Amino acid sequence: MRCWLAALCFAMPLAVCAADETVAICYGYGCLAHDDVQYSQARLDEISRLMNAAVDAEEERKTLAAVIGQLYAWAGEQSVIKNDRGGNYADDGPGKMDCIDHSTSTTRLLKMLEARGNLRWHRVREANVRHWGFVFATHYSAVIEEIGEGEGADGRFAVDSWFVDNGQAAVVLPLAEWKKGAGPDV
Repeated sequence: MRCWLAALCFAMPLAVCAADETVAICYGYGCLAHDDVQYSQARLDEISRLMNAAVDAEEERKTLAAVIGQLYAWAGEQSVIKNDRGGNYADDGPGKMDCIDHSTSTTRLLKMLEARGNLRWHRVREANVRHWGFVFATHYSAVIEEIGEGEGADGRFAVDSWFVDNGQAAVVLPLAEWKKGAGPDV
């Protein structure tokens, strides 16, 4: 039966065979805990409409910031991450997320969007780390790269949801600026 259904899906338009998506969201500092979060096809269609409205790479990044916030808000409806606050110091109780949790989960969300064809001007890269002045001052972020801009840092952007409370738009910055410490002061 599954082979027959799969063959039918290949022959039908994508929207007919589209399905809900499940993404593992981690939290607890260092991805100590995971919740599988399900995104309905209706919500994913809403995200697709938003992403498809972008007319260039810059607009896609702006839209992507809001979309990542929305995906986290919906995840918060199903998980304790609704309690997460920007940075590490405002966190209290279950669901708190550090930058490792955010970079891992945001990368997973970006890969879901990429697999669904929602990124037209960017591709998802591996998470990146920055180090600055203090002995243990390291910070991780998800990363996208503008297609056609080459492998250099100039075409890469940090997509950093750690800076904001759950459900708020992620911060998207050129990776070179982010590596120098740019971003909200949390």
